Amino acid sequence: MGVQQRDIAPVVRTVGLTRKFDDTVAVDNLNLTIATGAIFGLLGPNGAGKTTTIKMLTTLLPPTAGTALIAGYDIVKDAAQVRRQIGYVPQLLSADAALTGRENLLLSAKLYRIPRKDRTKRIADALRFMDLQEAADTLVRRYSGGMMRRLEIAQGMLHRPAVLFLDEPTIGLDPIARHIVWDRLREMQGAAITILLTTHDMEEADALCGTLAIMHRGVIAAQGAPAQLKAGIGPSATLDDVFAHYGGGSVDAGGNYRDIRNARSTAERLG
Repeated sequence: MGVQQRDIAPVVRTVGLTRKFDDTVAVDNLNLTIATGAIFGLLGPNGAGKTTTIKMLTTLLPPTAGTALIAGYDIVKDAAQVRRQIGYVPQLLSADAALTGRENLLLSAKLYRIPRKDRTKRIADALRFMDLQEAADTLVRRYSGGMMRRLEIAQGMLHRPAVLFLDEPTIGLDPIARHIVWDRLREMQGAAITILLTTHDMEEADALCGTLAIMHRGVIAAQGAPAQLKAGIGPSATLDDVFAHYGGGSVDAGGNYRDIRNARSTAERLG
């Protein structure tokens, strides 16, 4: 069984969600609804407000005004309950390179307070789902970038959250590793886990997301299915064209442990 959640739809709902930093409005009166089991893409140029939005939804940053509900729980009033409903995989490396994959998952199981009697099976299931069984007892510093990302996603979904937040889920990965991650995310969607992801990879957004919201200067500039958004620009428009039109510019582009660390560190500095 996953975490207990209220029987309510949509699973994510923001109401006038706003965040100011002094005189700067990073997120301005954001209203979003995300259905259970969706893969929802939050796109936008650097500085558009995506990261601030994610931080508020994951209770890492309090809103200046408005609020949001995650599986029926208020991010301000019910922050502890919200944290039980979510998984979060940031851009920066979150797996401990000095531990094995299995040890990383055991640490996550303890942090998520998964009952001791359930941990062994949960970890085995997660390793199998992410195709990491053979590397389970290998130090993470020896993992490829794709293996590390799959391990991090396994950590984020170990407690079976209602919503999994993914910040640039395939940044720095080669095409084969990227498609493996895509396949696993689609399988999670089939298990009714809602996924909210950010990405600068328009191919990824087009392939994975049922709905996209494009942020620009703290507001939603456009929202809809990828095909709908492309049709609104023109008969031969690509998602790159949509991004450039609503995001006010062009799309930004994203081996071994050092390679993936450097790629994500650069992405984090860019916001």
